[in-house]
Amino acid sequence: MDNLSHKENLYRFCEDFVQERISRIEFQINEIQEALGSETKSSAGDKHETGRAMLQLEREKLGQQLSEAENMRRVLEKVDISTSRATASLGSLVKTTMANYFLSISAGECKLGTKEKNFCISLNTPIGIMLLGKSVGQTIHFGENDIKILEIV
Repeated sequence: MDNLSHKENLYRFCEDFVQERISRIEFQINEIQEALGSETKSSAGDKHETGRAMLQLEREKLGQQLSEAENMRRVLEKVDISTSRATASLGSLVKTTMANYFLSISAGECKLGTKEKNFCISLNTPIGIMLLGKSVGQTIHFGENDIKILEIV
């Protein structure tokens, strides 16, 4: 697999990750909206109000998650996979002695059917912070490991 198609596959994985997350959260919000709308005042009184309050809290939590997922999508829209830079930056695929890191959003490990480990990480993650601005040949110390940068695509 050439480097550009490698980056394209990782980018698509991130796009799918964000879209699936947004769809799931929107579905859950709609379910809560329906539950809130269908509840009628019953003789249960306080029990009814407690149930509504819990649903509203859950809706607020999901709203926050949706906002975070939409922020991930905005970051992903800024990623340019067509260029390669001398130093690691947003959109770089950093190949190291430990694994490959696609600097984009935190979407976890992407299995591409190769022996190499590929991780999609945010620039705000501990390893993302360490890799940012580094160039080929440099080494970072992460956990118990010294990780050497072999290539930046």
